[in-house]
Amino acid sequence: MLNAAWLETFATLCDEGHFTRAAAVLNMTQPGVSQHLKKLEAQIGQPLLTRDGKSFSLTPAGEAVLAVARRRREEELVLRGTLQHDDPDRGRVSIACSGSLALLLHPRFMALMAAAPELFIVLEAMPQVRIFDCVLDGSIDLGIADHSPVHPRLEGLSVGLDELCLILPACLGSPASFAELDDLGFIAHPDGFAHADELLGANFPECYPGADRLRARSFINQIGQIPEPVLHGLGYTILPRSGLGAHPGRSRLQVMPLSTPVCHELWLIRRRNQRLPARARRVQQEIEAELSVL
Repeated sequence: MLNAAWLETFATLCDEGHFTRAAAVLNMTQPGVSQHLKKLEAQIGQPLLTRDGKSFSLTPAGEAVLAVARRRREEELVLRGTLQHDDPDRGRVSIACSGSLALLLHPRFMALMAAAPELFIVLEAMPQVRIFDCVLDGSIDLGIADHSPVHPRLEGLSVGLDELCLILPACLGSPASFAELDDLGFIAHPDGFAHADELLGANFPECYPGADRLRARSFINQIGQIPEPVLHGLGYTILPRSGLGAHPGRSRLQVMPLSTPVCHELWLIRRRNQRLPARARRVQQEIEAELSVL
């Protein structure tokens, strides 16, 4: 690889057409300019100049090297301009989280993109383990998980709590016992059985038999559709509050009051010591604002 400092000295020498003027522009001595030229010629393996007294002309190799040096200058100017113009309203930002959080965040991101037409936000729902992997390999800028990362190249920021909610039709009174609740039937979903063990196990420790023995009425794997059977009185379900608040039928649902709340801490995951671009920092602020009031 050609030495960048020698290339710049050579380009300046060609611009000025004189060793003394080139030295003044570069804040170098004239022998220093000559030394850079000699080192560059040694690296190329061919002479770059043909001298004629105090003037010089370029050899064919010199013309080719000068073209490279000027392209490099232009590329550096473009790069510096890009780095200095870190626009929070332009570019791509990718976020990975649970399905319920995606439902919650999506309206806020749509409003953000409407206000900044050149901002491109990718929001992907995925399992917890994959969130960490994707942030680690750089395919995702920011992740939201329910626990702090343990990998040494990742770091996490606690940004809120997401409470597990036992959800019933609004028209139904709260069951007086676990037996009455079980008679309604459980609307299951991929995370539902784990949620049931956490929430029902904490609040009905004497009689809760375990998720594998619940009376399940249905199973749904689309997060936005899970509350629908509950709306129709077909049973109850358990969801994080983030998944409930975003549902259009929220007014027709109720959260059963329980003596022992169960909450998942939410962590914003990113690569350690990474300096995020302004657009990603702006999206991070939106995430923190939304999750802080869950």
